[in-house]
Amino acid sequence: MTHRQRRLGAGRSVLTFLAALGTLAGAALVGAAPAGAAPGWTQLATGVHYEQFDVSAAAGVAHAHVIRVDLSDPRVRVELLYPGAVAARATVSRLATAQGALAGVNGDFFNISESQHPGVEATGASVGPAIGQGRALKAAVPNGQRFGPALPPGTSTKDVFGVGTDRLARLDALALDGSARTPEGQLPLRGLNQYALPVGSVGAFTSDWGSASRVRATCGTDRDRAAPCSEDTQEVTVRNGQVVATADTPGSGPIADGTTVLVGREAGAQQLRKLSVGSAVTVQHRLVAASAGTPYRFALGGYPVLDGGRPLPGLDDTTSAVRTAVGIADGGRRLYLLALDGAPDYRGGLTIAEVADAMRTLGSVDAFSLDGGGSTTMAARKPGTGAVSVLNHPSGGAERPVANGIGVFSTT
Repeated sequence: MTHRQRRLGAGRSVLTFLAALGTLAGAALVGAAPAGAAPGWTQLATGVHYEQFDVSAAAGVAHAHVIRVDLSDPRVRVELLYPGAVAARATVSRLATAQGALAGVNGDFFNISESQHPGVEATGASVGPAIGQGRALKAAVPNGQRFGPALPPGTSTKDVFGVGTDRLARLDALALDGSARTPEGQLPLRGLNQYALPVGSVGAFTSDWGSASRVRATCGTDRDRAAPCSEDTQEVTVRNGQVVATADTPGSGPIADGTTVLVGREAGAQQLRKLSVGSAVTVQHRLVAASAGTPYRFALGGYPVLDGGRPLPGLDDTTSAVRTAVGIADGGRRLYLLALDGAPDYRGGLTIAEVADAMRTLGSVDAFSLDGGGSTTMAARKPGTGAVSVLNHPSGGAERPVANGIGVFSTT
């Protein structure tokens, strides 16, 4: 059987089960029963509906939870869920509750562990770019520094799912455009509030980063996340256009508003050593979209799996896991948020190729894979309740704190 035949066979299985959504949604299931099982779409608020159903897949039966969001309804919007700092984590239910969201799912992959760098703090920061309420919070780490499964061919850590100020959802890529102008010349910035900087570069950290150590930014290489931390580093603190402190090792602790900490490694460190206390430095940075001309209100990282109704070439069709994804339909006016159930009987999950097929069958034209496994979580305030509760069963037995997520908000 060819690769294409295997993938199409999995797609037909998904199609078979998705075609019977109404029947399967309320069916008796083996093992732990999904929370709040009910046939058909359940309205959470005007323009926001919830559904759950079984999916037949290569690894067995998976159970999907889906929230459908109508962005054409002015009472509905989506925003970035995050803990108030890039280098921090919290559970989806806690994030949704704190920000007043109706519902939410987990978002981007993140710096979850530093076992390969003993003594170095795992920052919890996400892999890709992030924009919240129109504010650029961070840029993408090098491809070789990411956490999560291998990227599909032709994709990168710069890929994002976002919603513009025009209220339309789209897939795009966001690149950092930034510089530090110094008496010695202009230094290009290769990082913004990210846990890994390219070799030989300078990156900027602002108050959005939080208080976590910045040492991790100088560990690994562009191709090897596990490579040792650099021994050639420099840090410069800039406030009100002047250098106020320097150090040969990246520090930690909160960064005050109006202050930027520049961290350099190798060639970047050598450039920063030319600066001294009192040197004039002007820092500027922005995230530039590859395709959209409309500014983003919200964006986060992951990777595309469906583009223009077609699965991306080379999607993995062998590794099954619990997954989270978001799909775009109706010209960007409708979203499908999908989170698989992690209860033992459904933990086999879907391959990435099966995720693409499932999102297409739901009606998505474009789709984007988010963090999965123990991070996969969907939470919502169900009708008649005031509290946010988890709708799926996280595969680790409890919610995992995550770096960010997609929040659904409603004024009804």
